[in-house]
Amino acid sequence: MESIFLGKVSPTDIPVRRLGLDDLRDCLLLAIDRQWLPEEAKWRLLFEVGEVYGIDDPAGGLAGTVVLTRYGRDLVAVSMVLVAGRYGRMGLGRRLMLHAMDRAGGATVFLTATEYGRGLYEKIGFETVGTVVTHIGHLALEPEDLKYDGVRPAREGDLEAVIDLDAQASGAPRTRLITRLFTFAERVRVVERGGAITGFGAAWRNVDNVAVGPVVGESTAVARALIAGLTTGLHGQARLDLDTRHAGLTAWAVARGVSPAFSTALMVHGGPLPGDLDRLFAPVMLALG
Repeated sequence: MESIFLGKVSPTDIPVRRLGLDDLRDCLLLAIDRQWLPEEAKWRLLFEVGEVYGIDDPAGGLAGTVVLTRYGRDLVAVSMVLVAGRYGRMGLGRRLMLHAMDRAGGATVFLTATEYGRGLYEKIGFETVGTVVTHIGHLALEPEDLKYDGVRPAREGDLEAVIDLDAQASGAPRTRLITRLFTFAERVRVVERGGAITGFGAAWRNVDNVAVGPVVGESTAVARALIAGLTTGLHGQARLDLDTRHAGLTAWAVARGVSPAFSTALMVHGGPLPGDLDRLFAPVMLALG
């Protein structure tokens, strides 16, 4: 029997459906409702490389969303778990997460959680495996930051090597995402040593900052050099999402004026996370890993 919500059908009775780009405006409005920025470029990328699901609001628009992004058969990122404020505590977040988990099958699933969502994820079996601190500020580089040999703009011919490096670090094939990154990002840089690509990074412009990520390399020195090359001369504040395991890079970023803004918990279901995480210094974005 249908429940009644303010004289209308409740969103709890409406099935989760796959969203398309026609729903982009409603996704942005939902983000604003939850006091998130309307990150149109980010949402467009998520629609391209992932699967966006939602629950319609009986009054119009969306009552909730969740995004699932597949990396091969064995690894899935879940993100953008949003529920309209007027529909809080009605179980919509849990419904959306369970739908995403069902779609993920038996894959390892990871996400980054604020304190608001962490309890829900723990209840459905996620475990915290790390902390990511988001740093934002104007990067004040020193002359030595720009002296690392081998950092250069990426070329089309570097794509295959970059895809391979990313797969080693993330533990899964992310070919579609990394290929798209070459046109999505404002800058892509690689480190070439002895004729081989040993690191890479990208910087892309968000609503109010330049997000730096991913950053993949063999050492903290490589990560610093990539970040310097990616941000030199770019207008606006830089954003770095840094796992606390990379203490040396975090200390360098803070010393260069990029201050901690907020933290999220890295959580996994069916883990552990694959890949060589010591070489993954920054994700593409929190929503994608």
